[in-house]
Amino acid sequence: MTELVDIHCHLLPEIDDGAADLTESLAMARLSVEQGVGTVICTPHQLGAFHFNRGDDIRYRVGCLQAELDQAEIPLRVLAGADVRIEDGMVDRLRSGDVLTLADHGRHVLLELPHELYFPLEGLLDSLAAASMVGVLSHPERNGGLLSRPELIDSLVDRGCLMQVTAGSLTGAFGLASRELARQMAQRGAIHFLSTDAHGATRRRPRLGDALREAESLVGEQAAHAWCVEFPMAVAQGRDVPAGHYAVRPPRRGWSLFKRSAA
Repeated sequence: MTELVDIHCHLLPEIDDGAADLTESLAMARLSVEQGVGTVICTPHQLGAFHFNRGDDIRYRVGCLQAELDQAEIPLRVLAGADVRIEDGMVDRLRSGDVLTLADHGRHVLLELPHELYFPLEGLLDSLAAASMVGVLSHPERNGGLLSRPELIDSLVDRGCLMQVTAGSLTGAFGLASRELARQMAQRGAIHFLSTDAHGATRRRPRLGDALREAESLVGEQAAHAWCVEFPMAVAQGRDVPAGHYAVRPPRRGWSLFKRSAA
């Protein structure tokens, strides 16, 4: 199977509310590999309550984690990034490199809204575009404001914002409302990435392979591959990801088999 790429994972130890220590980081890494993941972008929180997390420290910690993974013979590549809480002044700090873009290419920015509310993002998206950056909205299907006004998601997609849906939302780990919105987004092609947003080895575990299979059953192999392999690998390599809605072609359940037997 083609290796999956996880662009949102709190794998770094002792830096935020993710992995508590190196032992847990290695356990999460092994789980990721078992799920078919070959590359993870480490995305500790930055700004907001985690304003003390600095870009150079994250880069250093990612290098140390890669050395530990290699020593433990865990076949996983890790890259530097951040889960960035939206606040004033963030674009200047992204430009300086003190706040990290995904895979540290200066291109894609993982944007975190407050979980309980939505506020307009158009101005921020324009500011990022002026800096040659693209916004990737983190887990919109779990945001309280967007759950009450899901039509806003399509307008953001049409404006060029990329959407990252949590793997666990699609499989039901975050409740029925988030699962339903994630499924609706999938069926409308309003997803660009499925990622784990994993925080531990026993809670909120990295289960990207499970989400891939759920997506395949819902929208077909082509879309699932784009969201779990093709588009996230483009981010990992600093390449463009197609904006807008993805042309989903749902699987034809049983129809082809019936037609062949009738012939």
